[in-house]
Amino acid sequence: MSINAFIAASRFGLGARPGELAEIKDDPRGWLLSQLGNGSEPTAGVGRTGDRLKLFFDARNARGDEGIIQLYRKEYREGFVADVGARTRRAASTDQPFRERLVHFWSNHFTVSAVRPVVAGIAVAFEDEAIRPNVTGRFADLLLAVARHPAMILYLDQAESIGPRSRAGQRRQRGLNENLSREILELHTLGVAGGYGQADVRSLAEMLTGWTIGNPRRGVIGEFLYVGVIHEPGSKAFLGRTIAEGGEREAREALELLARHPSTARHVATRLARHFIADQPPADAVDRIARVFLDTDGDLKQVTQAVIAEDRAWRDPLTKVRSPAEFIVAALRATDVTPQDRALIRSQTVLGQTPLTAPSPAGWPDDAAAWATPESMMRRVEFALAFAGRVRTRREPGDLAEAVLGDALSDETGTAIRRAGSRTEALALMLSSPEFQRR
Repeated sequence: MSINAFIAASRFGLGARPGELAEIKDDPRGWLLSQLGNGSEPTAGVGRTGDRLKLFFDARNARGDEGIIQLYRKEYREGFVADVGARTRRAASTDQPFRERLVHFWSNHFTVSAVRPVVAGIAVAFEDEAIRPNVTGRFADLLLAVARHPAMILYLDQAESIGPRSRAGQRRQRGLNENLSREILELHTLGVAGGYGQADVRSLAEMLTGWTIGNPRRGVIGEFLYVGVIHEPGSKAFLGRTIAEGGEREAREALELLARHPSTARHVATRLARHFIADQPPADAVDRIARVFLDTDGDLKQVTQAVIAEDRAWRDPLTKVRSPAEFIVAALRATDVTPQDRALIRSQTVLGQTPLTAPSPAGWPDDAAAWATPESMMRRVEFALAFAGRVRTRREPGDLAEAVLGDALSDETGTAIRRAGSRTEALALMLSSPEFQRR
């Protein structure tokens, strides 16, 4: 069994299921490539944005009606829990784990966080409606879908942004909100050192005015809506160019410009290389991936193929530390356990990564320094012991370790597992091992 099968299933995938390494050992790269051409069926959350936001607007307009407010809170809480459970179970059971990892990667790149209560009920819907359909399409289309989705608009207060010189702005004496503009430039496209300034942040914010969401007064709920009365008039100077006045078209033109920018290519390539190759991405690999991004007009299928083609991604099978969410999904895939929704949330919270609640728009970190602290490692060992005690499987832990770790399993770890005093201890040793904690 080739070490490349382990790398394909663990670093590119979400952790091997028993039998998976044997199935893909003859052509690990082909197994990954085959997942880039397949569609992706909808999951929990699809089409639910409008329903969830109707509850939000009903509660906001309840004017003290505690019954409606409590219903909103209950539906939102239960919806969030159910969506997280469905999302995790999908990752644990999918036969397209590489594609699913891409969905999670891009969802983190374009973070919306349930730390804002209104986002909690639609965070998975955002992933399924904006991210999932576009992970192997054009980056420009992904960027546009993200920027227009109600979850992003609400998370970054875009609905509060009004052009100061617009008709509504002059009446209400309200102004710009630059949150979405700043994060698009700093996190989503050019990167913090991407060559833009505060004037560009403001110009993009002006172009984005009018981009909002429907509400009961406007007759549509939970959909993107352009409202011209709050759009800042006039042409805008942006990244050394002039974008002529054109209402909604202005921001679309700006996003297309950003999607084709060399700094965006490098920023995206660096993020991909960090996730799939090493915490400190090799400069030559970043260069090659960025070149494919530019040469293909941001075709993410071809960009992802370029990542797979990087030899550095296939050298060290244990160079990346799994995040808590990745660790739990890998454990579920290895043991075929299906815990309850709330148990999944509790487990990830205990390990320091409550689902879909990144502390900032920058998303969750993607390096060992964030996850491999002594305290976090101790929590993982404690989780492994508790989890192992609930696993019911006829497979011997030593055989299971060989099945899901393959050639990455060291003699030392394999011997320790087979000599353990109990099945629970043996399984906990497997889950706590460096070979399982890394990918």
